[in-house]
Amino acid sequence: MWVWQLVLAVGFGVGSAIVPVMNAEAYVLGVGVSGALDPLTAAIGVSVGQTLGKVAMFYAIRYRPGYRAKKTKEPKPVNLETRWGRFVQWNRQVSMRLLDALSDRRWGIPVTLLSSSVGIPPLYGVALIAGASRMGIITFSASVLIGRLARFIILALGVSLF
Repeated sequence: MWVWQLVLAVGFGVGSAIVPVMNAEAYVLGVGVSGALDPLTAAIGVSVGQTLGKVAMFYAIRYRPGYRAKKTKEPKPVNLETRWGRFVQWNRQVSMRLLDALSDRRWGIPVTLLSSSVGIPPLYGVALIAGASRMGIITFSASVLIGRLARFIILALGVSLF
């Protein structure tokens, strides 16, 4: 019985990792509240599915066409006099800092663990930027799996208490 629950949870986890409107937290909460499925099995399955989906996003960025060519183009200049120009410049700076942090061995794992367990910065963006960084796939996938397991198991156990 638990095998089909696990397969269902992994499938939902993969979908929710790629499609942001599919909320994995709501799935785990709904499973726990309804009592139809085992919340711990659902939490483990969603964690594995989310990790698989984020690894797919990682690979999609890492092996996109033209990634190996490393064409370094200068970004388009922005008008810093406008609000939009300042926002674009700020966004570029934040992205570059996150890319540098994920490429560094000291900061890559903590940033990914924080993102996957707490959600700050959002894991969707971290997965995309990690694919463009020098972070290894094993480091990324292990960090995401550990963080997601912690997040969803705590959520499932919290719901099962009531």
